[in-house]
Amino acid sequence: MPRPLFVTSDPDALDDLLRLAATAGVEVDVACDVPAARPSWDSAPLVVVGPDLVDRVARGRLSRRSKVVVLGRDLDDPTIWRRAVELGAEQVVFFPEGEPWLIGALGDAVEGREGMLLAVIGGRGGAGATTLAAAVALTAVGRQMRTLLVDGDPLGGGIDLVFGGENVTGLRWPDLGSTRGRVPAAALADALPTMAELSVLSWDRGEPAQLPVDAVRAVLAAARRTCDLVVVDLPRNLDEPTREVLSCACTTVVVVPAEVRATAAAARIASRAGLLCRDLRLVVRGPSPAGLTGAEMARALGLPLLGEVRAEPYLDRDLDRGDPPARRSRSPLAGLCERLLDELVEAEQRRAA
Repeated sequence: MPRPLFVTSDPDALDDLLRLAATAGVEVDVACDVPAARPSWDSAPLVVVGPDLVDRVARGRLSRRSKVVVLGRDLDDPTIWRRAVELGAEQVVFFPEGEPWLIGALGDAVEGREGMLLAVIGGRGGAGATTLAAAVALTAVGRQMRTLLVDGDPLGGGIDLVFGGENVTGLRWPDLGSTRGRVPAAALADALPTMAELSVLSWDRGEPAQLPVDAVRAVLAAARRTCDLVVVDLPRNLDEPTREVLSCACTTVVVVPAEVRATAAAARIASRAGLLCRDLRLVVRGPSPAGLTGAEMARALGLPLLGEVRAEPYLDRDLDRGDPPARRSRSPLAGLCERLLDELVEAEQRRAA
C-alpha cells in the first residue's frame, strides 16, 4: 500500500515526524528534496512538507493534490500561511499543539476505512447468541473477510472457550481497560489471539470488571479500521458499553428460542435496543414446544425475521469440546450465517453507493 510521505531535510523536523509516525503505528516514505519526492507525490495518501522545503516544493512543478500538510516552525511567522497556499496545502500544523491531530491524520491515511459492525444479543438467557456470533464470524473468515469476534459480556465466561482457546496467548479485555483515544489498528490486530484463523477479543476467567465506555469505543474504532467485519456478542444487560456498541452497529440480531416466555422476554430487549440501533432483526431458534412459528414471533415483536434455525445434533457437545460452530457447510446454522452475511454486504454496498 502507498505510505504517507515526509518531505524535509531538516533533521529536527524529521525526528519529530518519525516519532509521531511511530506513535500512529504507520510506516512512511521520506524524501529530502523535490526530486526524491516526485515518485511518491501523487500516490501517497498524505504528504507532510517540512518548513525548510515549502518554497522548493511549491516551485517544483509537482501536481496539485489534496491531503498536503505543511509543518510550521514558528507561530509568529506570517509568511507560512501564504507559502502553504502557494503549495496548495490544506493545513498548517505546529508542534506540540498539532501533534494529536497529525497522529490521527497519519492513521486515517493508512486505515481510512470503516468495517461493518454486527451486534448479536439474546432475547433471553441461553438463547444461543454466542453460538450465532461465533458462527457468523467463522463464516466471514471462510469468505476471506478480515474479521474480529468480540466478547461483550464480562459475565459470560469468555468466548475463547468456544474455540478451546483459553490458553492461547494474546490480549484480553482486562489488558485493554485503560485504553483511551486512538488505538493503532495494526498493533491491536497483532496483539489479539487468533483462534480457528479468527481474531478474538475475549474476557478471561478472572474477576469480572466494568469496562469504561471510552475503552470500548477506542478498541472498536481501531478494529473497524482494519477489519471488514466486527462481530460483538452482547449481554442482555444494556449497560453503557453495550449501548455504545448498539449505537454503532450496522445491524443487531436478536436471537430468541421459539417459546412463548422467551418471546415475552425478548420484547423488553427489543424495545430498548430498538431505541439505539438502526437495524434490528430477529433470528428464531427452534424447535418450538408449542408449534410457535418465526413469522408469529416476528409479528409479536415487531421485528423483521432474518431467519429460523433448527436444532443441530451434537452442537452443544461440540461447543463443550471447543469445536467451533458452523464448520459444516450444509448445517442449518451455516446456511443462516451465509444469508446474514449476504444481506450485510448488500446493505453496505447500498450505503456506499
